Amino acid sequence: MKNMFNVEIYKENRMDNYDLVKKQLQALVHDEKNRIANLSNAAALLNQFLDRINWVGFYLIDNDSELVLGPFQGLPACIRIPIGKGVCGTAAMKKETIRVQDVNQFPGHIACDAASQSEIVIPIIKDGNLLGVLDIDSPENGRFDELDQQQLEEFVEILAQSL
Repeated sequence: MKNMFNVEIYKENRMDNYDLVKKQLQALVHDEKNRIANLSNAAALLNQFLDRINWVGFYLIDNDSELVLGPFQGLPACIRIPIGKGVCGTAAMKKETIRVQDVNQFPGHIACDAASQSEIVIPIIKDGNLLGVLDIDSPENGRFDELDQQQLEEFVEILAQSL
């Protein structure tokens, strides 16, 4: 399906939508090596694509000991998160995706926005090195499922190659 500007728009099928958003990301980052530009466009793309979210953005590794706020879409956020603290810091430390159905049940959760109820954090790893994390929050409990996790991990893999 195309809109009047001849741009593909999202449909009802979630898998088709994820395939489309990954193609859009590939087009945006193709031949662009600027990290901030690519992260900014990726955050904007996910903000447009994902429904029922209230924050999407990146935290980037700084001095191997903490994450610092990068490009994002949403309300102002925590600027620095120590590795191992909160959902973002834990995902960075473990270098694995963490999907939290109810952030109030996550020990040590860092509440940057009290409206956030669920969260998914995907580490960005290139050549074995942690570059940062993709963090997505939702005002709904249980917003993120296995399909979201799998497809967002693939999205991050595409993005990592441009960083």
